[in-house]
Amino acid sequence: MLQRLILSTGESVPVIGIGSWLRFDIGESSSKRNELKQVLALMHQHKASVIDSSPMYGRSEQVIGELTDETGLANEFFYATKVWTSGRQAGIKQMNESMQRMRRSTMDLIQVHNLVDWQTHLGTLQEWKKEGRIRYTGITHYQVSFHSQLAKIIEQGAVDFVQFNYSIATRHAEKNLLPLAMEKGVAVIINEPLEKGALFQKVKSKPIPSWAADYEIKSWASFFLKYIISHPAVTCVIPATGNPLHMRDNLLSGEDPLPDEKGRKKMADYFDTL
Repeated sequence: MLQRLILSTGESVPVIGIGSWLRFDIGESSSKRNELKQVLALMHQHKASVIDSSPMYGRSEQVIGELTDETGLANEFFYATKVWTSGRQAGIKQMNESMQRMRRSTMDLIQVHNLVDWQTHLGTLQEWKKEGRIRYTGITHYQVSFHSQLAKIIEQGAVDFVQFNYSIATRHAEKNLLPLAMEKGVAVIINEPLEKGALFQKVKSKPIPSWAADYEIKSWASFFLKYIISHPAVTCVIPATGNPLHMRDNLLSGEDPLPDEKGRKKMADYFDTL
């Protein structure tokens, strides 16, 4: 598994992580929980660590806390969650609850979800970072229309991480946001890399080009993920899955070889013709 630096500290994280929206929002079903345990075990086996969640994602934080404990892997992951409310005290209450649900005394990363009351919460997060309650601060959004606002906050040097949408179909972040994050030393987490599965609908029954074998690409998921992580500004990508087979495929996408700039253009051009 390839690693990328968190530029604010020099710590490294694996390029493939996991998102928990929908996939970890489950009840007590033993079959679903066993599948998620397999997913976590595969992550550990392949040296992946980043798990991203939010109080917005139903039971996901609680399930993550329970399953990482039950598998004995609780201290093997990089835990990221978010604050998603308005007001300082409401934010503090929500973040404390998130830490309890995920069973963390120190959270690796807390991000302001979709920029909701971001100025208030970043103030709290910076205080918590100084106190050692969290290790990193961040902001997130999932829509292209908010990329410019994310860029303005990055310019201020107020965060360690920024999370946003980017895929081979939605390449807007390449124009400014990705280069800016690299310039300012802000780590980048990519959400919606597979566009909620819509990318697979576009390539359904379409052949993977033979030249993709140069990058050891054997599936469309790998094609899409290798395109993203081959951008040097990307720190980690977090496709959501509860399927062990899909998780294994995603994890293998985080290994060399990756396309260079010429290869990336070839990939994008091919996708655009489909």
